[in-house]
Amino acid sequence: MTAPLSGARVLDLGQIYQGGYCGLLLSYLGADVVKVEPPWGENVRTRSEDGYPPQFQYLNANKRGITLDLKSEDGREALERLVEKADVLLENFATGKMDELGVGYERLRELNPGLVYAHGSGYGDSGPYAEYPAMDLTVQAMSGVMETTGFPDGPPVKAGPAVCDFMGATHLAVGILGALLRRERTGEGDYVEVGMFDCMYPTLASPVSAWVAESDAPPRTGNQHSGLSIAPYNAYEVEDGYVAIICIAERHWESLARVIDREDLIGREGWDSKVERARRIEAVDAVIEAWLDGRTKVEVVETLLEANVPCAPVRTVPEIVEDPHLRERGMLHDLPNPGEGREETPVPGMPIGFAASDPPEVSRAPFLGEHTAEVLAEVAGYSAAELDRLTGETGSGTD
Repeated sequence: MTAPLSGARVLDLGQIYQGGYCGLLLSYLGADVVKVEPPWGENVRTRSEDGYPPQFQYLNANKRGITLDLKSEDGREALERLVEKADVLLENFATGKMDELGVGYERLRELNPGLVYAHGSGYGDSGPYAEYPAMDLTVQAMSGVMETTGFPDGPPVKAGPAVCDFMGATHLAVGILGALLRRERTGEGDYVEVGMFDCMYPTLASPVSAWVAESDAPPRTGNQHSGLSIAPYNAYEVEDGYVAIICIAERHWESLARVIDREDLIGREGWDSKVERARRIEAVDAVIEAWLDGRTKVEVVETLLEANVPCAPVRTVPEIVEDPHLRERGMLHDLPNPGEGREETPVPGMPIGFAASDPPEVSRAPFLGEHTAEVLAEVAGYSAAELDRLTGETGSGTD
């Protein structure tokens, strides 16, 4: 069964998380993704002394890997020859870096008018912040993510996962797919650009809505709702950890009230709507906390799920990487870890399913320069002599 991007070729010059995950998604969609690194490896490889940190394995599965020195004439020529046969080139270097190297969009579109060139960055190609250096942490700070994360009486806190990187990566992949679809209709390539900063603004729907409504909600609300407009909505302490409980619909609240033996609250004035309960959020939490006292995560979750009340235990990373649901859904793939630490890396699978194609087989990330000769010969038509010259001058080649 044919994958959606089967037959497409992607040159992935991405680095760290934003570029890495965008390329991973395209590989899982069936594209032949060629990871292009400098001879010394992309930035994320420096997170371990051996050059094979788990982060690289995590985000570069199913790719072939080559090395090219784009600061050299031979390296640029090799990239240009690959571009002539490519459908997509993606990169997340600082804005303007590829132009400085002489292989920016305008140059590459001359070689391949059908090329979809995708550029990810922190703040996009225009605007007063365009030239600011940006990483996930700084974009979290600039975008309001940190200001709205944490507890009211504490300092701003970054989100645990690299949310800006992955939001940027996902939007960049969507842009690439849109450009490829339009190319099917027009035959023309396109330039796609995504700034992580832009991607984060829509995620502030709750805190911005609280601001528009002139709510007195603090910017940080801990585990309560960001705009303090829903109750119950919290992570509640139990005997052996925490359980998240939320009631979005009236049926959820009524089911919860019955479970905790507080049917007297159903329809009671001041408790009979989402708006009213949000006005007495602390009282709602106190009622739930009284019922939770002395109970365990398993006991609480099983009881509430049976009553169809949305809830979940707060779980640890060791629990997540052994999760049976993720395993059955094809989201956990234990691949050999060539670096230090555990023997295997639980690499993520494809979170999008298609009825018309099978889930992708997941293979390990490439070693540095592992497929340089193979790709240059197969795609760019390099002869043995040309390969000898290139690998001799740039250090490209298998690790």
